[in-house]
Amino acid sequence: MTITFLGTGTSQGVPVIACNCEVCLSTDKHDKRLRSSVLIETEEKVIAIDSGPDFRYQMLRAKVQHLDAIVFTHEHKDHIAGMDDIRAFNYKQNAPIDIYADERVQKALVREFPYIFDGTGYPGIPQVNMHIIALDPFMIGNVEFVPIEVFHYRLPIKGFRIKDFTYLTDAKTIPDAERKKIKGTKILVINALQKETHISHFTLEEAIAFANDIGAETTYFTHISHRLGKHADVSKELPAGIELAYDGLKLTI
Repeated sequence: MTITFLGTGTSQGVPVIACNCEVCLSTDKHDKRLRSSVLIETEEKVIAIDSGPDFRYQMLRAKVQHLDAIVFTHEHKDHIAGMDDIRAFNYKQNAPIDIYADERVQKALVREFPYIFDGTGYPGIPQVNMHIIALDPFMIGNVEFVPIEVFHYRLPIKGFRIKDFTYLTDAKTIPDAERKKIKGTKILVINALQKETHISHFTLEEAIAFANDIGAETTYFTHISHRLGKHADVSKELPAGIELAYDGLKLTI
């Protein structure tokens, strides 16, 4: 299984529009972060987790030629806004794309993309097969997804464990019962927004503490804001076994 980080930035991306901080002006490619998303590839399936506003460019940049499914963590715009761009895959594959989301997120998709679901059959609209998920494990082909419920302030959202890989984003609180699902994972991905306290995201300190508690062989931080600091500088502050993810990073499990 190959994991590609399509984007590792927060809701505004990095650089932020009209910002002249040292991170946003950095020439280091590691400081250029599209909205957070990953691509999971097995011999049988190609699956994206989330499709934010940068989805089209992410697909082009990663040279993705086939897509079977999108799994959604939650309904915020930086995670769903690019779903319309699956149309290219519909056309090439002559098939709908499978969409996996909980009931609340599916209702949000209908609100955001009513033309997909209104039954008019307008030519060229995205073609989807909707699948409701909850907290029970589910299969996409030969790939098992184990949902993990975390809280983004008060909003319950989903992370996922796939084999020895766990992907969590936008987390602030993780119940003990859900932490047990994560224990034993070899590769952990978790959000680390900034150093200052935030109401709905882990800070760098909180993310490090969570990573230490889980004890994965390697932890990667994602959903990173320009407020965290430059990639090269922050990387020097991290304990052994913890790294900042960056756009284009590939992992093989």
